[in-house]
Amino acid sequence: MKNYKRLLKYMRPYMKQFALAVICIIMAAAANLYLPWIIKDMIDKVLADKDMQMLYLICGGIVVVFLLRGIFFYGQSYLVSYIGQKVIIDVREVMFRKFQRMPMAYFDRHQTGETMSYITNDVQAIQSALVDQLIEMVTEGSILIGSIVFMFVLDWKLSLLTLIVIPLVGQAMKVFGRKLKRNGTVIQERLADITSLLQESISSIRVVKSFVREQYEIDRFIRQNNLNFQAAMKNVQLTSLLTPSVEFLAAISVTVIIWFGGYEVINGYMTAGALVAFLTYAVNLANPVKRLSRVYGNLQRAMAAVDRVFAVIDLKETIQDKPDAKVLPETKGSVVFDHVSFGYKEGQLALKDVSLEAKPGQMIAFVGPSGAGKSTIANLIPRFYEVTEGAIRIDGFDIRDVTVASLREQIGIVPQETMLFSTTVRENIRYGRLEATDEEVEEAARAANADVFIRELPKGYDTEIGERGMNLSGGQRQRMAIARAILKNPRILILDEATSALDTESEKIVQAALDRLMVGRTSFVIAHRLSTIFAADQIYVIDGGQVLEQGTHEELLKKGGLYSHLYSIQFGGEKT
Repeated sequence: MKNYKRLLKYMRPYMKQFALAVICIIMAAAANLYLPWIIKDMIDKVLADKDMQMLYLICGGIVVVFLLRGIFFYGQSYLVSYIGQKVIIDVREVMFRKFQRMPMAYFDRHQTGETMSYITNDVQAIQSALVDQLIEMVTEGSILIGSIVFMFVLDWKLSLLTLIVIPLVGQAMKVFGRKLKRNGTVIQERLADITSLLQESISSIRVVKSFVREQYEIDRFIRQNNLNFQAAMKNVQLTSLLTPSVEFLAAISVTVIIWFGGYEVINGYMTAGALVAFLTYAVNLANPVKRLSRVYGNLQRAMAAVDRVFAVIDLKETIQDKPDAKVLPETKGSVVFDHVSFGYKEGQLALKDVSLEAKPGQMIAFVGPSGAGKSTIANLIPRFYEVTEGAIRIDGFDIRDVTVASLREQIGIVPQETMLFSTTVRENIRYGRLEATDEEVEEAARAANADVFIRELPKGYDTEIGERGMNLSGGQRQRMAIARAILKNPRILILDEATSALDTESEKIVQAALDRLMVGRTSFVIAHRLSTIFAADQIYVIDGGQVLEQGTHEELLKKGGLYSHLYSIQFGGEKT
């Protein structure tokens, strides 16, 4: 119950509402405890003694009690639901904040759908633990305790005989509870797998349709759906076994009551009304025990989701500010890699002893085969990943000694595949600097050669571009990304093969915008087409995570090394 206690801490801001809710639950439960006593008085006083006044009191009491019960029932339902929803919102926000702070390495290892499942399926399961199960637990617990108290008032000997069975019920619930929790974990994992498959299949729908793989994806979904069905049915099986087991033990208790209670009534030690009331309380005792066993099973399943949520919340954030981290001053743009090594996996280095220097305003290019480590170098500058050995310095500051926010605020990135949000063109560009005015947004668009096509859209800058901007061409999306970077006005710029996926005409337009963007900034260009980096101040040839060659375009051609080989391939000087 360690994590359940942690979950209850989220209720602290709402303790007043919770206390009032518990009072409402207890008062609503008390109404149920009044009925057996009414039956006792009806038998022993109204029917036996022909007492009309008592009959009137009983009838009036029933009306008043059930009116109050209705009011308290409304109070408990509203207040507990309110608390549950507020806690869910708080936990969901904590989860979202956590994911925003997690390093890129986490997202490399986990599917998008799995991450979404934590915030949707798992957090939603917490609502069951807090709302539905909590109401029923307090309600049935109140009835259980109240019934025991009244049973002892009526006959303490008979009560002790009845309570012998309770430890057996507790043991049964403990055994089934462990199994239900384990199976609950499996259910949540299966739901996460379904969410991941859905996200992957729908986001890749163009690929699915182009390869005519609709049936293949349907079969994948059916298999995953069946695994979820099997896990769910295992839960039903366990729950279905728990309830009759508890009911059987309760039946034994009722049998003992009937036998010993009948003996006491026959011998005059107990009235008939008291026995009927005692039996009613015993049934009230059996029903809460049965319902609590069901609640316990459901709670164990919900706790599997709670455990998953807290497992994520407890994950170590490997990229974070040091306690004494400084704010990086406005940089001039000097960047130095000092014997940097890095590995995505322990023991496997993607970069080995890389040293390089970029002076303010220089254009630095990285070329090499796919998988050589070019993008890895670019990803280390904004601390998307932490270097394994060595250091990266900007204007003499080790980037690990400054705050992540102040570092990334001065770095602009134009990736190969532009990610846009399903909002307006204006808001997508403004993402570069949220406080920018409309005039500044439009000025940035003009500098990126994007203003003309934007104004031709149905609503111009206020046009909704759809999910990921798929309503726009690749060149248009890329120019919007450049406009976003221009608006940010960074001192350091990273261009990750920004034109490699474009046709010749779009490439010329985008390249002109990039040339304008790079003026006066320290730029790191990962190049696929060598024609885009002929003017670079320094070109680093990367292969196998190492710097093989370094120099200007002319110097590298004269060396006749890997760069010269790549140049010959692209420009027809050599066949492969």
